[in-house]
Amino acid sequence: MNVRLAGQAAQPVAPTGTGPLLLGIDFGGTKMAVGVADRQGRLLARERVLTYAEQGAPQALDRALELAAKLVAQVGGPLTAAGIASPGVVRPDGIDLAPNVPGWDRLRLAEAVRERLDVPAVAVDNDLNAAALAELRLGALRDADPGLVVGLGTGVAAAVTVRGEVLSGHHGAAGEIGYAVAGAARPGVMLEATFSGRALDQLAEELLLPGGATGLAVRAGQPGGIRDALLARVDELARHLVTCCLLVDPQRVVLVGGVTGSDLIRGMLVERMAEVLPYPPEVVRSGFPDDAALLGAVILAREAVSAPH
Repeated sequence: MNVRLAGQAAQPVAPTGTGPLLLGIDFGGTKMAVGVADRQGRLLARERVLTYAEQGAPQALDRALELAAKLVAQVGGPLTAAGIASPGVVRPDGIDLAPNVPGWDRLRLAEAVRERLDVPAVAVDNDLNAAALAELRLGALRDADPGLVVGLGTGVAAAVTVRGEVLSGHHGAAGEIGYAVAGAARPGVMLEATFSGRALDQLAEELLLPGGATGLAVRAGQPGGIRDALLARVDELARHLVTCCLLVDPQRVVLVGGVTGSDLIRGMLVERMAEVLPYPPEVVRSGFPDDAALLGAVILAREAVSAPH
C-alpha cells in the first residue's frame, strides 16, 4: 500500500462581474470556513475563522453568517443557493451527534441561513459527507469505486462512496466511527476520545509537550516513550479502519483534515493497515485536505439549484 498526494485543488479565480452566486459554509469544531463561488462552483472569495466552540453554538453561527454576508457583498451578485457542511447528523429540527460545540444540536441551520441571507435554496449535509462529495466530483475519488474518506480533524469520522454517491445510511449516520468502542489504547473509551485532533492535543498535554498534536507528531519522530504513546493511538485507529476496509473493500482511501498533515502519522497508519489487509487499498492524502468540506458545501449549493424542489 503506497501513499501519494492527490492532485492539488484549483486556486480561486478573480471575480468576473456580477452574476448568480453560490455560498458554501463549513462548520468545524475548531474552525469555520466560508466561500463564495460562481455558478460553476469556482471559488471567488473565501475566509476561515475560529469557531470558539467553548462559547457555544449561537455565536459561532452568527459570526459565520456575518462573514458570509460580507463576502457576498464584496463579490457582488445575487445569492441563489447555499450549501452547509456541519458536524453530526442533520435533521430538520436539530442536529444529532455533534458534541464538540455546546448547543449545536438545537440549531436549525437551513432555516437560519435562509432567513438571515435571504437565499431561496439551502442544502445541509454532514461535513465529512460533503468532503466525500468534493472528492467524488473534484478530487481523488473521481476514478475510484468504492471509496473511503477518513476525516482526521477535531474529531474522527469516515464516509463511504459507492458508484459516484455518498452512502448516508438509514439515519444519516453512516461512517460515524468516532463512536466505536476503543480497545487496547484506552479500554472502554470511544475512538474519538482516543484518536482525533482533540485527543492528540490532550495526549501532548499529558506528556508535557508544547504544540498540541503537531508538537506530538514532531517529537514522536525519534524512538522512545513519546513515539510509543502515539503509535498506540494510531494502532487503535488502524484497527477500526481495517474493519471498514474489510467491509467495503475500497479501491482508494482518502485522508482529509488537519491531522493528516503529519507524514509520521500517515506512515504509521498505512503500515499498520498493510500488515493485515488481504487487499490493501491505495491510501492518499486529499489534494485539498483542509478545504474538502468547504468545496463539498459549494457543490451542495450548485446541485441544490438544479434539483427539483
